[in-house]
Amino acid sequence: MAGRGGYDGRMSSVSDNAEALVRLALDEDFGSGDVTSLYFVPEGLQARALMRTRKAGVISGTEVAALVFRTVDPSLKVEIHLHDGEQVAPGAMVMSIEGSARSILGAERTALNFIQRLSGVATMTRRYVQAIAHTSCKLLDTRKTTPGYRLLEKAAVRHGGGNNHRLGLYDRAMVKDNHLMTDGNTAHLQACIARLKSERPGVEVELEADTLEQVAAFLKLEGVDYILLDNMSCEEMRRAVELRGGAAKPYLEASGGLTLETAPAAAETGVDFMSFGCLTHSVPSLDLGLDFTTLQP
Repeated sequence: MAGRGGYDGRMSSVSDNAEALVRLALDEDFGSGDVTSLYFVPEGLQARALMRTRKAGVISGTEVAALVFRTVDPSLKVEIHLHDGEQVAPGAMVMSIEGSARSILGAERTALNFIQRLSGVATMTRRYVQAIAHTSCKLLDTRKTTPGYRLLEKAAVRHGGGNNHRLGLYDRAMVKDNHLMTDGNTAHLQACIARLKSERPGVEVELEADTLEQVAAFLKLEGVDYILLDNMSCEEMRRAVELRGGAAKPYLEASGGLTLETAPAAAETGVDFMSFGCLTHSVPSLDLGLDFTTLQP
């Protein structure tokens, strides 16, 4: 159903989101049936599988992976040994699964796809968090997430020690240059902010600034919660912090052109937050695998 702002959707919980994605992924993978297991694995064969890390990292997605196994076969015995947010070394046992070999093999790839992807997000996030840990700056993700996976990926960012930016279009107004069609008319911008705050008092307002002149103009407005410093140099960020003076708000968020190598210097400028799309849009998966042992009847 289309509304005044476009699509009108419903926000689901992380658990509801996970269940829907697991069923979608299993339908995609199983299709008309796992022909390999049906024809090459004896029907009554029992097995035990140990999920282990192949590389060091941070674990995320254990409950989702366990849900995959339980959805394929509720009789499987699934035990989680390490929990989301834990730092792991190569060879660490994350989970054990016992029961029908056919069921375990059918669920294996889908379960690994989830936990490898989410652990990759958590691992990357932890690296960035550690890079700026000597400052008071906090790490944020963005909306550059895998479609449908946003709640899971943002949970993985938290497991890595990061913080979540807005979840979607509904919980923070983020006014970028494409939205600013007022030719620099700050009076009109102030009116828009006042109307939003009046009609939706729980929604925060963030304005994107490309120049220090914009920062100075935005600091004079009421109701601004954040100013995004887009693609600014460290010197420009320091000047923006100075322009704000001793005021606690609006918070200053650095974004654009930042890397793991440049993040420490940018955080040292005194900005409150730094946001990185790479935490979710281009992260490598963490390598995990299942080691199988057949059980004697």
